[in-house]
Amino acid sequence: MDHNALTPDVLRELRTPRPYPAVSLTMPTHRRDPYHDQDTVRLRNLLAEAWRRLEEEPGLDRAARTAVKSRIGRAVAEVDLRRTLDGLLILADTLDYRIWYLPREVPEQVVVSDTYLTRNLVAATAQSRPYWVLSVAADRATLWDGSGDTLDERHDDGFPMSPPRDTWDPEREERVGDPGAFRDEETRQFLRSVDRATASVLARHPRPLYVVGLAPALALLEDAGSATHGAAGRLVKGGLAEGPASVLRREIGPVRDAHDRREQRELFDKLDAAKGRRAFAAGLDEVWESVRERRAEVIAVEDHYRQSVRISEGHLVPVEGRDGQGPGVRVQDDIVDELVESALDGGAEVVFLPDDALAGQERIAAVLRY
Repeated sequence: MDHNALTPDVLRELRTPRPYPAVSLTMPTHRRDPYHDQDTVRLRNLLAEAWRRLEEEPGLDRAARTAVKSRIGRAVAEVDLRRTLDGLLILADTLDYRIWYLPREVPEQVVVSDTYLTRNLVAATAQSRPYWVLSVAADRATLWDGSGDTLDERHDDGFPMSPPRDTWDPEREERVGDPGAFRDEETRQFLRSVDRATASVLARHPRPLYVVGLAPALALLEDAGSATHGAAGRLVKGGLAEGPASVLRREIGPVRDAHDRREQRELFDKLDAAKGRRAFAAGLDEVWESVRERRAEVIAVEDHYRQSVRISEGHLVPVEGRDGQGPGVRVQDDIVDELVESALDGGAEVVFLPDDALAGQERIAAVLRY
């Protein structure tokens, strides 16, 4: 199966103990040709490494080894390198497998355990900044699931929605799209239903919401309920209830950019205020300690910040290349992703910023609760 939508329920299920062995494979990939041939070779080598690890795994019985190899093989056969982003994650056990295309580079590794490796997945999802787009017209409402560079129409939770019609009214059909079409009670009731459905989705999957439609529709939708009152942005434009996704994504782009700029300004204001009241941490080691103590309220980290470290006396020591490696020395290649996952688990907000935005704070900073 290919699951590219990480919800709290999905993450909770992925983190439960699995039938041993649970195998996690990660590797960096390329978005475009001519590098897909390199990805093919790398994936073949990663598969060979997984086979070797399973053959050498002590105490693993033949039936379990055969079953998990079968699941991994089926997953690899399903990987479509034309769809890859910046990283690939394959999760497999004796019963099932998952494939994830990640908008974030991940290390090349094979992990055999009784749980799946999820920190790369969590960090990639946070970095992709998921959002919703609600597009409304007098006779149609569609909800779109956005993440990074992708936007897909949602066919769930009652969407797409249309008002009930007992009989077809050709005169009203001609009015749809005109401002007058938003005055009749049928349309008002329809938009109340849209508001309720949207509120239900936001309650279970909170993320920024962008609303699109003609000005009369947006005004009436606000009057219908409260789901759109806190919208991250509005685009006053009709004819987009049906998309297509590529056009809707392009049209909503400037609205999203404006929201991101506002959020960044607010974040830097928070960081400056935290410095003044001594509730501020900067640099990997300080932020890591605040996350471990669950004191971090907001984490700001640059998009492509990665750092290998070794842990020495409870502190993180950066490792470059093969420096610091040796017998008995454990080096963690993806400590930033692990920090992001731990921060989210501790209830902190994590915000990714453009590279060099935190150059003066060693590329990562935090607002502390105390």
